[in-house]
Amino acid sequence: MTVTDDSTEEHGHHLPAVEDWPKGFGEASWWPFITAVGGAGFYIGAALFVLGHGGTNIVGPTIGPAVFIGSTAIFLAGLYGWVYHAFVKHFWSRDTREKGINALRWGMVAFLGSEIATFSAGFVYFFFIRVGAWPPTGDELPHLLGDLVLINTALLVASSITLHWAHVELRKNNRSRFLAGLGATLLLGAVFIGGQVLEYYEFIVHEGFTFTGGVFNSAFYGLTGLHGLHVTMGAVLIGIVFIRALYGQYSADRHLSVTTVSMYWHFVDVVWIFLVVVLYAGAEIKF
Repeated sequence: MTVTDDSTEEHGHHLPAVEDWPKGFGEASWWPFITAVGGAGFYIGAALFVLGHGGTNIVGPTIGPAVFIGSTAIFLAGLYGWVYHAFVKHFWSRDTREKGINALRWGMVAFLGSEIATFSAGFVYFFFIRVGAWPPTGDELPHLLGDLVLINTALLVASSITLHWAHVELRKNNRSRFLAGLGATLLLGAVFIGGQVLEYYEFIVHEGFTFTGGVFNSAFYGLTGLHGLHVTMGAVLIGIVFIRALYGQYSADRHLSVTTVSMYWHFVDVVWIFLVVVLYAGAEIKF
C-alpha cells in the first residue's frame, strides 16, 4: 500500500476539506471565511447585549445572547473544517519538508499580529479611561487583584510550561510524556476558564460590578472576555491536537500543528500577564 493510499484506507479519516464544500473558489478553502464570520458574530452579539441592557433597551435582551451562541456554533464548525483542511487532509501523504509547512507557520505569525492589534485597541481604550478621574465618576470598583486572579495566573503560566515540555518531549519521540504534557495543559486551561467564570459570578452577583455599569466595566469585561474567548479557542485547538496525538499522528519529524498551537497558547499567556499588570493591578493604583 502506498503512502497516499494509507492516508484514506488504513486510517479512514473523514476529510471535510474543499471537496466537501460548495464549489466556486477553485482550490481556495471556505473554512477561514466561515470561522471569521463566527468570530465577528462574537462582537455583534456583545454589542447587542449591551444595547439590550442599557437605560433604553434598543433591542430585546435575549437577542445578544442568541447571536453569541449561534456565532459560537458557526465559529467552532469553521474551526473544525479549517484545522482538517490545513493540517489533516494531506497529513499521511505529504512530505515533512514541503514548503507549505513554512507557509502555515508564517500564517500563524500573521494571525497573531492581527490579534496584537485587536488587543491593543482595547488597551488604548482603557488608557484613555485611566488618565481621567479615577475611579471614574460614579463608579465603585471592587477589589480586582484578589487570590483568584493570582491563582488563575499561576495556572495559565504553568500550562505554558507543560505545553513547552510536551513539545520538547515530542521532538525526542517520547510519546507518553508528550501526551502527559498535552493532557496537563488542557486540564490547566479548562480550570483557568472555570476560574474566570467564577470570577465573573463573584463580581456580578456579589459585587454588583456588571457589564453595563460604567466605562471601566466595559473595558474590563471587554478585554478579559476577549481573552477568555481566546483561551477557550486555544483549549479547543489543544483538544484537537490531543485527540490526534492519541492516534499517533505526531512524531519528531511531524509536529507542525503542535508548533502553531503552541505559538497561539503562549501568546494568550503573555496577553494575560499584560492584563493582570495593566488592568487588574493598574486599576488598584490611585494617582
